[in-house]
Amino acid sequence: MKKLLNTLYVQTQGVYLRQEGETVVAEKDGDILLRLPVHTLSGLVTFGNVMCSPFLLHLCAERGIAVSFLSEHGRFLARVEGPVSGNVLLRVAQMRAFEDAVRKGDIARSCVAGKVANHRALLLRRMRDHGETAALRTAADALADVLSRLRESPPDAARMRGLEGEAAAAYFAAFNDLLLANRGAFSIANRNRRPPTDPLNALLSFLYTLLAHDCRGACEAVGLDSQIGFLHELRSGRPSLALDLMEEFRAPVADRLALTLVNRQQLSPKDFKTAESGAVQLSDDARKAVLLAWQQRKLETVMHPFLGESVPVGLLPHVQALLLARHLRGDIDAYPPWMPK
Repeated sequence: MKKLLNTLYVQTQGVYLRQEGETVVAEKDGDILLRLPVHTLSGLVTFGNVMCSPFLLHLCAERGIAVSFLSEHGRFLARVEGPVSGNVLLRVAQMRAFEDAVRKGDIARSCVAGKVANHRALLLRRMRDHGETAALRTAADALADVLSRLRESPPDAARMRGLEGEAAAAYFAAFNDLLLANRGAFSIANRNRRPPTDPLNALLSFLYTLLAHDCRGACEAVGLDSQIGFLHELRSGRPSLALDLMEEFRAPVADRLALTLVNRQQLSPKDFKTAESGAVQLSDDARKAVLLAWQQRKLETVMHPFLGESVPVGLLPHVQALLLARHLRGDIDAYPPWMPK
């Protein structure tokens, strides 16, 4: 259990949440794990097998506290809220920011800046730990140049998308130099998908799908419309805002996990299969192993520089969605992307 930005996140399986006067009580197997005054909360998010008493739900509804239910792995299921809710006002603020070209461009710039800075940090870490190569240095310098132009460019979403594409091309041009084992089997010519045509791209696509899934759940738990994004253009059925949110997590969460699995030889070429169409996929056993590693990664804690406290990796999308909501409401001047130090 973790309280962040006035929202209580309950991930411990088998917990029962109940009301005791004006207090939320969390207990498991007869032991009280937490007592929290209800007036300190603005939201409650549960993951998996977490039960709430009807009396607690009534209290939260009366106090304007939304209670969100997600699966254990972060898929949004439902939200319970009273007749008066600020979520409609948040969605109105989201739409107004989307329709304001300058605000839309500013948020898009923050998303791209977080992504590019985190991609560059991964390259620099590889050079520090295992030595510099020409490809890594070229890519790191190219990303530094993109960051400089991001700061100087006017807040235009289309311009931000162009710089993001330029940075991604430079990053993946050097991606093979991040591999320390099985380079022959896992090297990539470029980033490809729909379908992926090599093992590493198949692994990255699978992890990006999991990450997008978590970011969508985070947006919807906060009350944001996951389809109205600022960097990614609107497209029917596409969770554009979730895709915006996940950009800053690609390198430090998904890419690092993929590289760890390959470099530690926890995955090998035999863990992938090729369909008749040419699409490369993880085997069933390998997919289970990746899912286990993904869940373990989400349990790790990292320091959030904006909050100044440690946060489980699995809750980072929720924290960032809350920060974006605060920006849209006007509580903070700009959206601060997560950039670990």
